[in-house]
Amino acid sequence: MEKLTAIIPTGNEEHNIEAVLQSVSFADEIMVVDSFSTDKTVELARKHTDFIIQREYGNSASQKNWAIPQANNEWILLVDADERISDALRDEIQGILKNGTDKDAFWIKRQNYFMDQKVNYSGWQGDKVIRLFKKSKCRYEDKQVHAEVLVDGKTGVLKNKLDHFTYKNLEHFLAKSYRYSTWSAYDRLPKTKPVGIWHLIVKPTFGFFKNYILRLGILDGKAGLIVSLENANYLFIRALKILSLQRNEKVKKE
Repeated sequence: MEKLTAIIPTGNEEHNIEAVLQSVSFADEIMVVDSFSTDKTVELARKHTDFIIQREYGNSASQKNWAIPQANNEWILLVDADERISDALRDEIQGILKNGTDKDAFWIKRQNYFMDQKVNYSGWQGDKVIRLFKKSKCRYEDKQVHAEVLVDGKTGVLKNKLDHFTYKNLEHFLAKSYRYSTWSAYDRLPKTKPVGIWHLIVKPTFGFFKNYILRLGILDGKAGLIVSLENANYLFIRALKILSLQRNEKVKKE
């Protein structure tokens, strides 16, 4: 059976750290990659592993790319602090490691929860991420936000889902959305045309309609409405930030 290293990136995750570490306890090695938490994250993590490394946080991709080569095993299971490996997913992963595979990485679908309510629609139903992979074949793309794993080889899809407890409360949701909109604005700046009515009004409005009506967010009740509205707001705020960056660039050139 091939050995597995579980990697958990953290930053002030005392409310999540023990649950996520317990869910990956089947791994042969557990690495916590901490961005100098100021709460009890590291203290609590030490109950479960001695392999704790720390680095100032730049962005998610750079943090993970820095950590992955330090694993002592070829197979990596990378799990964010707000995610959990279910028993069924654990068994499926162990089966792959035991029986072998011609794949170099696996997509894992996510079951998302918003403030403890399961969200089945609202644009989140197709959510999947590469989280089980060979370290010699994979690295994260160079992006500020929503970076995915680049795979030099074959990929597969696991049957069982990863549980994703996205936001603790509404304040956390709004703060994270605002932070991500800034990172995404920098990512999109080089390829975005001058911001206009399309970006500021049409795209956010259609984004809400798409997630709440076409993608059935209405069936998720209050959570679906909040998620769909905030997605529209995210698109609007991101467009404003790109507009500001474009104007700053224009001023510099003049």
